[in-house]
Amino acid sequence: MTVLVTGVAGFIGSHVAAALLDRGEQVLGIDDLNDYYDPELKRARLARLIGQSGFSFRRMDIADAEAVCGLEAHRPAIDRIVHLAAQAGVRYSIEAPRSYTRANVEGHLSLLELARHLQGLRHMVYASSSSVYGANHSLPFSEEDRVDSPLSLYAATKRAGELMAYSYAHLYGLPLTGLRFFTVYGPWGRPDMSAWLFTKAILEGRPIRVFNEGRMQRDFTFIDDIVAGVLAALERPPVGGADRVAHQVFNLGNNAPVALGDFISEIERAAGRPAIKILEPMQPGDVPATFANIDRAQELLGFRPATPISVGIPRFVQWFRAYHEGRRHD
Repeated sequence: MTVLVTGVAGFIGSHVAAALLDRGEQVLGIDDLNDYYDPELKRARLARLIGQSGFSFRRMDIADAEAVCGLEAHRPAIDRIVHLAAQAGVRYSIEAPRSYTRANVEGHLSLLELARHLQGLRHMVYASSSSVYGANHSLPFSEEDRVDSPLSLYAATKRAGELMAYSYAHLYGLPLTGLRFFTVYGPWGRPDMSAWLFTKAILEGRPIRVFNEGRMQRDFTFIDDIVAGVLAALERPPVGGADRVAHQVFNLGNNAPVALGDFISEIERAAGRPAIKILEPMQPGDVPATFANIDRAQELLGFRPATPISVGIPRFVQWFRAYHEGRRHD
């Protein structure tokens, strides 16, 4: 049997696929390798997977419903799905809104349609986001909180994905689990994320833009902890019944919000250089703080994040240096 991983050339997707292969799973990865950020980074992630026993890859746009539904004929049969493909980024959703509805709504629908037609589907896990909480003033964020006031189109599409999944679980009895990720960072991370942006600028001696004048907190979560949560969720599908829909949502965060200034300080220490800071106001769509209540994930998934930024940031900076040094020698 096969695990389908969408967004397999992405940050989280490539790490999840590698972990599945390490435990002997058959993995079919799909990705459209778009140019939202440097496709060479995506190809480099993919190169780590191609050639491994049990891995196959198809280049595919998840919003291409016909192509996605064609995966029903894949052999060995797909029995689990980890759906991580999406158009990411809060700020970019203001610039290119249609790319978000295409990937995060139409693409999500394509995967739900595939799921309902797969014979023997055991579980589909899909990526949501802490952005769905908007400017929630109740900290930490709990899955029981209201999430009907998104501050960005990105957040709105992610919440739409949760509602669509719930309806498919209700209508077709599909076991579906949404994971609300909280600011994931680590080796092979995205160039539009703060860890990459700050590290690159500091190493190059350029200024960094610090939004809300640094008065923000984020529940920075290391990639290894996120992967452990994804795999734990995949193995624990929700059970439906007469009065229960087989849909569940979990927060996956570090449960330890960090002030942006402290995050930058860790990068300065790991890089061995001070940052040149330009303090700027809050950006449209941003929120002042994120903080995950992970009680549900701890109880039902055994989720135990174990990587503080004092450990995770040096690992990221070490990888960042090695990756760019390797590119200079290519």
